[in-house]
Amino acid sequence: MAELLVRSGIPDSEGKVLEITPQSAGWEYVGFEVFVLSKGDILRRSTDHREACLVLLTGKANVNTANAYFPDIGRRMNVFEGIPPYSVYVPAGDRFEAEALTDMELVCCWSPAEGTLEARLIPPEDVAVTKRGHGTMERTIRNILPEEGLAERLLVVEVATPAGHWSSYPPHKHDRLDLPNESYLEETYYHRINPGHGFAVQRVYTDDRSIDEALIVRDGDAVLVPKGYHPVSAPPGYEVYYLNVMAGPVRTWKFHNDPEHEWLFEQGGRT
Repeated sequence: MAELLVRSGIPDSEGKVLEITPQSAGWEYVGFEVFVLSKGDILRRSTDHREACLVLLTGKANVNTANAYFPDIGRRMNVFEGIPPYSVYVPAGDRFEAEALTDMELVCCWSPAEGTLEARLIPPEDVAVTKRGHGTMERTIRNILPEEGLAERLLVVEVATPAGHWSSYPPHKHDRLDLPNESYLEETYYHRINPGHGFAVQRVYTDDRSIDEALIVRDGDAVLVPKGYHPVSAPPGYEVYYLNVMAGPVRTWKFHNDPEHEWLFEQGGRT
């Protein structure tokens, strides 16, 4: 099994600081890349047999695809500003070019696809923002590419967890294709911490404890969730942001709660 914790590194010649592929993760669907680009840098990619969701975590860009042009997009300069990002959906069989108009952190989310859709812009006003949970389980959800959004496999969402709070909690999982009760979805978490010298804690565990890891997550780290429950804790003093990417054989999010912690829902919690 692949290591569940993936650290960011030094930018390569393209500005890539982190990469997760189906091969490196030991699964089938989710791919994930993070690029740190300077003003004037250009990132070019062909999607081939994959669809992509480009998320401008910070900064501004011009984005071209084979048949579409999205000029001067982006507004957020820090993921902790409390506003949704600009994103671009690019179908399989297409290509894209992202030109950084400012220093920029760009994420590319990938999954196998057939190319049945068209490229489109996902502006902040199209991102549904909701609160989930209550008390120290409350966090903010920004649905970039939700189940009702057009894509073949990808689901993309970002979560802002206040200091001292928990998220992806009470614990849930989605590692078994048993519709309508549960869907099989691979998942990545890309974490940012504020202040940046802080940390978060993410536990990944299964019912039989064949996986049971408590991971100390630093700013810029990613966590793989091949199966099992996966709650996140933001320590007092440190806000935690994460970007989730999910994909599987059926594009629906049906989860199963850990029975040992379901009593928390009686107090108003929601996973």
